[in-house]
Amino acid sequence: MSTSHFRAALQRLTGQSLRRALSPLESASGPVVDYAGRTVILLSSNDYLGLAAHPRVIQSAVEATERYGAGSGASRLVSGSLPPHRSLEAALAKFKGTEGALVFGAGYLANVGVIPNLIGRGGLILADRLCHASLIDGCRLSRADFRVFRHGDCAHLETLLRRRSDNRRTLIITEGLFSMDGDVAPLDDLVRLAEQYDALLYVDDAHGTGIMGAGGRGTIEQFGLEGRIPFHMGTLSKALGSYGAYVVGSDDFVQYLLNVARSFIFTTALPPAMAAAASAAIAIVETEPERRARLWANRHYLFKGLQNQGFRLTATVSPILPVLIGDAAKASAFADRLLAHGVYATAIRPPTVPDGTSRIRFTVTAAHTTDQLDEALQAVQRAGRETGLL
Repeated sequence: MSTSHFRAALQRLTGQSLRRALSPLESASGPVVDYAGRTVILLSSNDYLGLAAHPRVIQSAVEATERYGAGSGASRLVSGSLPPHRSLEAALAKFKGTEGALVFGAGYLANVGVIPNLIGRGGLILADRLCHASLIDGCRLSRADFRVFRHGDCAHLETLLRRRSDNRRTLIITEGLFSMDGDVAPLDDLVRLAEQYDALLYVDDAHGTGIMGAGGRGTIEQFGLEGRIPFHMGTLSKALGSYGAYVVGSDDFVQYLLNVARSFIFTTALPPAMAAAASAAIAIVETEPERRARLWANRHYLFKGLQNQGFRLTATVSPILPVLIGDAAKASAFADRLLAHGVYATAIRPPTVPDGTSRIRFTVTAAHTTDQLDEALQAVQRAGRETGLL
């Protein structure tokens, strides 16, 4: 295959306003960043609690690196399990109120490793239409029959459950907090249907961990369902400010995954620094609830400001504040004008979101100041007028 094939594909993406490129930053992620020599306000980070730059988190990573090295050497099943990994899994199990936890190298690796070992050929998967790509790929790898139900529509899900043959093994899959829309799954109804129809429920709480629930334990805590959802996954790379992912559940479940999940068995373990940083972040989540309070105050402030300007947002209930544009070219133009006015907020376009739903996905953190949010809102208003969106 010649390079002309790739060039033509890139040209098609460019013509559809769907081509992506990396943005060169020169500073750590934070409320403001250095972009091409300019200081701009960052409203596209998932570092919801501002823990990626927290001194205790950084120091824990430094100390682990100095003691255990920059890399883990191999899979933990091959070269051994280091103290930072074991400590992190113990902290996660305690934090989530489960018997055990298993750490994966990334959320993608967790989902493609776990789902095929929950269900296989002959089974049925019913997944929310807006599930993350890693969940969809995990479904495909399972070789089970795969159907989607309308986003958050438990009546549609129940219709699909009723249609299945008797005693067919069934797995329901959802995100807890949806990463592109900022809304939450109706977990109480999903649990009820899973129990009623003898199905398993798998929840990806990557974006809920650290920010949702009274103790920051996630969307499952928010719904008071800890005892009724036997296992779930989440990541260390959003509110916990580090990198990697986890699955929590019973000891038997964790040991089962350790023996069968290919993306755990055949992947070099998370660097010790990342494991130690995540452990420090969990401790901060548990002992500094004021960070969550600041996050939610900032969320309400920015949400109200965007609404008052007349923008149309999704049904978000979280620090993820997507402004719906629709057309990919218009969303890209809006993002360009935002950057020109000192705000870095990425245009989210297909295939990340469905056709016709391109958007600017604003995300706010506990580290943003009110002055920064006011400056950002002024930039949003100017960019909206310049692009004809206001």
